[in-house]
Amino acid sequence: MRNKLLHTLLFFLFALHAEAADKGLNTAERNHISQALTRIVEREVSGGTAKVQNCQIKGRRLRLNVSIGLSYYPFREESVQAIYDTVRTLLPKSLAKHRLEICTDKRPIEELIPLACRSSFDRRKIRTFTNRSPRPLVRRLSSPVEPTRGLQQRHIALWQSHGRYFEQKENRWRWQRVSQWMTREDLFTQSFVLPYLVPMLERAGANVLLPRERDIQRTEIIVDRESIDPAGRYTELTGKTSWRDGGTGFGMIRPSYGPGQNPFREGGCRIAETTTDEQGTCKAIWTADIPHPGDYAVYVSYRTFPQSTSEARYTVHHAGGESRFAVNQQMGGGTWIYLGTFRLEAGDGQSVVTLTNRSDENGRIVTADAVKIGGGYGNIARTVCDSLRTPEQEYLEEVSGFPRYCEGARYWLQWAGFDESVYAPKNGGDDYKEDYMSRAHWVNALMGGSERLPGQPGLNIPVDLALAFHTDAGARETDEIVGTLGICCTRDNEGLFEGGASRYRSRDLTDLVMTQIVQDIRATWEPEWQRRGLWNRSYYEARVPSAPTMLLELLSHQNFADMRYGHDPRFKFLVARAVYKGILQHIAAQYDYSYMVQPLPVADFSVELDGAGTARLRWRPVEDRLEITAHPTGYIVYTAIDNGDFDNGTRVREPEWSCEQEPGRLYRYRVSACNEGGESFPSETLAACSVPDAKGTVLIVNGFTRISAIPSYSTETEAGFPDCDGGVPDRCDISYIGRQRNFNRAYYADEHQETALGGCDTDCESEIVAGNTFDYPALHGRSVVRSGYSFCSTSLGALLDGSCDPERYAVMDLILGKQRSTLMGRGVQGYEFEAFPVRLQQVLRDYTAAGGSLLVSGSHVASDLWESENSCDADRRFAREVLHYEYAAGQAARTGKVRSVSAQLPFGECRFRQEPGPEGYAAGAPDALNAVGTGAFPAVRYAENDRTAGIAFDGEGYRTVVLGFPFETIPSEAERDRMMNRTLRFLTQTR
Repeated sequence: MRNKLLHTLLFFLFALHAEAADKGLNTAERNHISQALTRIVEREVSGGTAKVQNCQIKGRRLRLNVSIGLSYYPFREESVQAIYDTVRTLLPKSLAKHRLEICTDKRPIEELIPLACRSSFDRRKIRTFTNRSPRPLVRRLSSPVEPTRGLQQRHIALWQSHGRYFEQKENRWRWQRVSQWMTREDLFTQSFVLPYLVPMLERAGANVLLPRERDIQRTEIIVDRESIDPAGRYTELTGKTSWRDGGTGFGMIRPSYGPGQNPFREGGCRIAETTTDEQGTCKAIWTADIPHPGDYAVYVSYRTFPQSTSEARYTVHHAGGESRFAVNQQMGGGTWIYLGTFRLEAGDGQSVVTLTNRSDENGRIVTADAVKIGGGYGNIARTVCDSLRTPEQEYLEEVSGFPRYCEGARYWLQWAGFDESVYAPKNGGDDYKEDYMSRAHWVNALMGGSERLPGQPGLNIPVDLALAFHTDAGARETDEIVGTLGICCTRDNEGLFEGGASRYRSRDLTDLVMTQIVQDIRATWEPEWQRRGLWNRSYYEARVPSAPTMLLELLSHQNFADMRYGHDPRFKFLVARAVYKGILQHIAAQYDYSYMVQPLPVADFSVELDGAGTARLRWRPVEDRLEITAHPTGYIVYTAIDNGDFDNGTRVREPEWSCEQEPGRLYRYRVSACNEGGESFPSETLAACSVPDAKGTVLIVNGFTRISAIPSYSTETEAGFPDCDGGVPDRCDISYIGRQRNFNRAYYADEHQETALGGCDTDCESEIVAGNTFDYPALHGRSVVRSGYSFCSTSLGALLDGSCDPERYAVMDLILGKQRSTLMGRGVQGYEFEAFPVRLQQVLRDYTAAGGSLLVSGSHVASDLWESENSCDADRRFAREVLHYEYAAGQAARTGKVRSVSAQLPFGECRFRQEPGPEGYAAGAPDALNAVGTGAFPAVRYAENDRTAGIAFDGEGYRTVVLGFPFETIPSEAERDRMMNRTLRFLTQTR
């Protein structure tokens, strides 16, 4: 009875307090304000609501406490002022002159404006999250770009959601997320992070650290004194100074690693004193047998000592020459440190990495340990935890059998030498939980010992921020976008980071990145892209790291409307650039500098030859309409000769450059734009070769510009991605797992994933699907050169804008690949990538009218003019009148075998690529053609059905050869050479 009376009294007192607190506003007034705030929130936030929960009056101050939904709004100075003005008009006269304060998420809304978006703030009162480390972990000494207003000296921890893991209860390896819409989150997020976001951040000067393998190369070679890998060898050269034992280090003494086994504690390392004396120089050399040519990530390892040097000088020897790095060994000791990815040619005993003790820091310690080349396969063996084992379960200890980049962070972190407390916080009994927990603990392990986490052991790396890149679940019955969600956590450690910076800096980061993503998507691809909540919640990945951290849920991987965009490579570039810009804004505000965004890639690139063996390169800078600071102030020209790789680049000021070419040698070029913020992605690769006593010069036009998702369709009853076209990945796709099976909208929310809308096969898991590599002029050009002709090349844009005059050349080789009219996403921006846009049709009309002969090859040279909704009668007249063919059939062949049927082009038989794989893109759905007009005749037929695969035209003024499949999909060099030789002979023979 006494307790009941006490509860009644407390309730009565609480009610009196609530009534007193709200005495200034009645229910109707609170509702009006709530409705006004909800309307404001709804303008930006999907389903946004805001409700005045109570008001407090103290003296002349009125405080409105509003529900958490208001905090999801992206507050800026102008919008905060507008909110205050709106609410003030709804206050009763008795409160109109009170000092108003609107609060949500336990903060006045003006305090929720990110620091980067404030016109000014008092740095004496607001502590930012900064580090004073004088030198970053890795500096790229050979790079001609040195950003000063980008992300130089900054360290960013970044991870791409989930990965393959061992499920103890099922006693097997499995994926963490469902298979749907031809992918799964474990792989899908990597297709944003690895090819786009990480390079953007690094090109801005950042050191990017990942808790998962970043290299998709399946070969891995470990070079170390104690390694059991026979493909690697470690040697030393000594001068006045010599190497000596340095204690514990890496040692690969077993093929796989079980619980608690740490390869970085099973070997030794070597040390030497640094010297400024050239005669005192000693070197460590890591050589390897490279089994096949390819791109390989190169990692180094070392041990950190109190007297370690801050500039250990490494050199990587690769197919393009040498690249030099300075590694700060005062941090990062005892794990793999990424230097870069390099082209290595096949061959035994190649010197891949060297390390010298030469330094400007005399008398310090430099450490030599292991080198890792390539990504490889997982080597962490797992077993069922004894406490979970049933009598029926056999003892199992096995590795995943998958490439290492497919595995979750838990396994990479063990292989990378982190303590068991980092990767196994559940004592090895629950790999699923340990995977996401380990990512958060890893951030703190990186930071441990640095000024931002001095009391915790770790690698002494001053991490500036962390970002977890995820996609979310959830489906909509209609074609409605789910959109973007951001998550942060500000509650732990009394709301402060070590050093006193507020954990609301995590909210700043989340707001900036999320807002930039939504703004950029709405401005370019999808005006109805949804902004979801900005949650301040205790998610493990957001709560545990001791640096500002964001958990991004970009879109719903289960929702069709989202995935129509999510699969597109250009959308991935746009999103990654938005994330990079948000990070840059956040970092610049913390360190108080005016940032500059790296430029967009250049366009309209051309390489032409003059008669004296000089190559003239020209291009056009591309202005970014979304970012005024991204204007280029210079350019980097990269050159590769013959079969070598690209060099470290030459910096130039103007959008043109000339260089001398040695006769008979094939040169390849690519160009990037740069400014104080960093370097853009490179252009397409063009090529040129001047052949002594050449029969003529061929102009190769790279008209294959398409990168796109598999085309989608949507009706009232069906939706999905029919795999009849295959789309075109950007360079390659690592997220595709198999064809969609279920297109029935009735199953949009089926809880059984095998039968859900978007359910797909999984036979292509971990397969690499090649796409458009934008370097086909060199492949065509090699066959041209071996036919006795010189060649130069141009982008389609330079041809169409008149920068390159085709009438200077007797023969044009037009590469169309899988170019075809394509709707991007829901088609808001209309069709792109037409095979023959109107301007190109006119250029080819003029060129042939002037007597130029033409080779055209591509999978959709006819179907895009006849079958596309974007085509018209004028397109078909162009094909008949100028190129002398018409459409016979699409998807005309499956086997990829063709044979010549004309004595004028007697190249015999050849095969083109029809199966997707890592070696090159597949032709997919090639066209069958019919010859039209006098002088036109079948020249090539598909062997399986005798349909015409190519036609030739021998007219009064010019000749043409048109192939219904891409020339570059012929994998055999000998067959390409034979076809090109016969084709050029036909196109140039005297009439």
